[in-house]
Amino acid sequence: MRHLIVVLCQLFACVCKRGVLAAGIGCCLVSSVSAQEISVSEQTFDCILDWPKVRNTRIKHADPEKLKEAMRILRDSVPETEYPVGTILQLVPNEAMVKHTHEKFPKTNGWEFFFLEVSKEGTKITDRGVDVVNASQGVMCLSCHQPAARFDFVCEKGHGCAPIPFDDQKIAALQRADPRCTKN
Repeated sequence: MRHLIVVLCQLFACVCKRGVLAAGIGCCLVSSVSAQEISVSEQTFDCILDWPKVRNTRIKHADPEKLKEAMRILRDSVPETEYPVGTILQLVPNEAMVKHTHEKFPKTNGWEFFFLEVSKEGTKITDRGVDVVNASQGVMCLSCHQPAARFDFVCEKGHGCAPIPFDDQKIAALQRADPRCTKN
């Protein structure tokens, strides 16, 4: 009888260890996949004034710790440092860039560019990808952001990008005029 109890205990321990191991591996796989994937929809882009701001750039991330890290990188203009996957940057309401994995968009180190149509009703994505054309300048987003590759393709003064055709006051005015920010 004692031998039977020992065998049953060993069997139970083996089953539990394998079950825990399988569950642990499953959780790791799910979290590593979801940590690297970001789903972007029209609901991703809301009132630009609700996002934290570093200088003129509005920044968003679903994970508060990764948002802090992205804000630090932007604030300190840290070269040779990648923004966390899931970082969203907007200078004006109708343009955005979203950080994915490098593998998803290798030409831009993971950045996907967006052209947005914004209204009181919300946001409509009119173009997205790496070949999006900046409507105000008539050139592809990447052509302006390429010189800032050292700063993970994020343009700011001193990052090598050509100057944009409006100043800080105009950027602030465009952000304040975001129609998604009106209260119903």
